[in-house]
Parts: sequence; C-alpha cells; structure tokens
Amino acid sequence: MRIKEIFNKKLLVEGNDDQHVIWALSEKFTITENFDVIDCEGIGKLYEQLPVRFKQAQVDTIGLIIDADSEIKDRWKSISALLSLQGFTIPKEIPIEGLILNDNSGFKIGVWIMPNNNENGMLEDFISFLVPKEDKILPIVNNTLINIENQGLNQYSLIHKSKATIHSWLSLQSDPGTPMGLGITKRYLTTDEGTCLKLVNWLKELYG
Repeated sequence: MRIKEIFNKKLLVEGNDDQHVIWALSEKFTITENFDVIDCEGIGKLYEQLPVRFKQAQVDTIGLIIDADSEIKDRWKSISALLSLQGFTIPKEIPIEGLILNDNSGFKIGVWIMPNNNENGMLEDFISFLVPKEDKILPIVNNTLINIENQGLNQYSLIHKSKATIHSWLSLQSDPGTPMGLGITKRYLTTDEGTCLKLVNWLKELYG
C-alpha cells in the first residue's frame, strides 16, 4: 500500500501484509505514530531503496523488517554487507531482540528478521506464534496439509507452507479470509506471546 510519507523515521518492509501487521501492533500497543511504514514490494526492491534512503537529508532513523526465508545466515550476511557500506559496524549475528545501532551523528538503524531473529521463516511463521495456545483448529489445518502433501496434491512449495497454514487457519475464523493484520485487530490472534512482545519492544526502542 502506497502511503504519503510524512515522518523523518522510516520502516522498510517487504510487503503489504507486513505493513498492516505493524500498523495493527502499533495500534494495539499504542506505539507512537512517528514513523512511515513503507511497502517496498519485495526484498530486492527493499535492498535497492536502502542506500537511497540513507541519502535523504531529513531521515534520522531507518528500520528494516525482512524475512529470513530458507537461510537466515545468508539473509543476515546480505543485510550486514549493505549496512557496512553505510559505515556501521555490524555484529557477526543478529541479536535475538533485534538489532539497533547508532552512528556518530545520532542516526539510528534497526533490523528485525522474521520470524524471530533466530530461525528460518517469514512473516507467516511469526503470525503462527500468535495463534492462541488453546486453539483447536490449527492442529486440524496442520494434519490436513500433511495429508495433502503425502498425496502430492499440494500446489504450494514447502518453503511457503507457513503461508498455506496461517491463511487456511484465518479462512476458518468467524470472518473467513481476514488478513493477518486485521486478525490482530479482531483478536483472533494473541499479542502477549514472547516473540511478539520482543518485536514491539524493538519498535518502541527504535522509534521511541
């Protein structure tokens, strides 16, 4: 979703779903609305935007939320190389609570790798953490997908299984097909889970 940018603080995300999840969490936890959440329409375009964003005169904070996908170490290596070119000294591994660094001028950079800075996966894996523990539908969804895969009927690639899982689960709620961000707003998903609270704390520290 294209937005009119009005703040000096930016959060670059890979897609529209990420954008709406962050907006929903910001509303839920009353995070100060002082940063633009920008849908970069994919990791490639996010990488392309990053050096341009550093050159924008008034920008003082840039956050990145990206998917680990199939290999978090490779993703971290790629983003570390880009940030090193901007003069930041990057740790060997991303901190479990997310990265936040300041340079000598006070410019802040932050990185969060979905789902939890520690595992392979993506936004949908993060959202799966928020399914209530007592939920009885998710196990049925998981078993159904296993049966589909065992018969070779799955049209999705296994790397995207978490997408199939969470969207199937959302399709079985009281308002079928609710997007992930709205699933937070409608309280289908819990927000008191540990990884979610770490992400919220990272947002508050980066933009607070």
